[in-house]
Amino acid sequence: MAADDLLVVGLDLDTGRPVHIKDRPIGQLRELGYRHRESLVCAACYLGLDGAAEGSRVPLIPRGRSGGRRRHHFAHPPHMAPPGGHHPETLWHLEAKYLLERWARSLPAVADVRQEQWIPGRARRADVHVRLADGSRLALEAQTSLLTDQLWQQRHRDYTTASIHDIWFMQPGTDIPHVLLPEQSTVCILDLAARHVRVLWGRPHLRTGRWWENEDLTHYALHLPPCPGDELHQESVPLARLTLDARGLVLPQDLTDQLATAQHSIQNKAADARRQADEANRRAHQLAARLGHSCTKPPPAAPRPRPAPQPARPRHAGTPARARCVVCGGRLADTLIPYAAHVSVRTPDGWVDCPDQPCTAVPPPRDTPTSPPPHPLRTQAGR
Repeated sequence: MAADDLLVVGLDLDTGRPVHIKDRPIGQLRELGYRHRESLVCAACYLGLDGAAEGSRVPLIPRGRSGGRRRHHFAHPPHMAPPGGHHPETLWHLEAKYLLERWARSLPAVADVRQEQWIPGRARRADVHVRLADGSRLALEAQTSLLTDQLWQQRHRDYTTASIHDIWFMQPGTDIPHVLLPEQSTVCILDLAARHVRVLWGRPHLRTGRWWENEDLTHYALHLPPCPGDELHQESVPLARLTLDARGLVLPQDLTDQLATAQHSIQNKAADARRQADEANRRAHQLAARLGHSCTKPPPAAPRPRPAPQPARPRHAGTPARARCVVCGGRLADTLIPYAAHVSVRTPDGWVDCPDQPCTAVPPPRDTPTSPPPHPLRTQAGR
């Protein structure tokens, strides 16, 4: 027995409806199956999938027991399955359509559910077509392989043109078309074994710069639907807890509250960040104002204290006052005291004052008839 048999969906030829292993007690299903009435056949074989001839009536064998290691399932009789068996994608798609149809029929707001229903204009055939009591229509698509962006957009446009809201349920492990996130379409992962749906949420964006000034703060918390490039968070919820309305998939109240709490929290954080930024800005302006006032109108500088006058050094008793030059007033060496003036030196250009003690002689008055007597030292130097 192949593991794929765990996904085999039956077809009741008497009612024309799909049959799941959990629909009825296994004893009743055995009465309809192989070597009994044989009105319970493999739906995939009857549809002519995976190489089987269309209309093939392959009766199924309901297997399993309560408390067994493997869950109840349908199996093909020996040597009656298609060559190579059914592809897992085929079986998953059939059971997914059956499960979605059964779930939609259980919802109170649903008026009609049909598989493989053509939309108006016959441009597209929905896996599961749902009509709500208010007249709104939905298309539940069970997808087993990656769609190109172009192909998905074509299907999406066909549904939009027909005023049908499309909801996509992906097989686990199937890549999600990149275009789904920019279109903000609801994307789920359908786990048939657990009968759970994993709803994809966007993780919070990184808060950088003055993030609190952005108009849309919802992306800084868990958000639905995700944005392109988001890290994805999967929130698993039993399919039975989900409902449908004209807008699409409706989450249970606890998950809705979880999203609302995350959004409320980020709003509070943004308000706190805004207040802190305003306070920092106010303090900066105050500091700049104070610094600007001190630069334009500096306070008067305190007068620099004058050094106290130094008292004159007293002469020792008996020391005579130092002689000074009668021309410049500078002090004279002891040898020059008799001449009362500094020494001059004769050079090729004439007499000059001593470089160490420069003097400027006062010229004699013009009306003096006689010239001054020669300097005694100058007379000696001229000899």
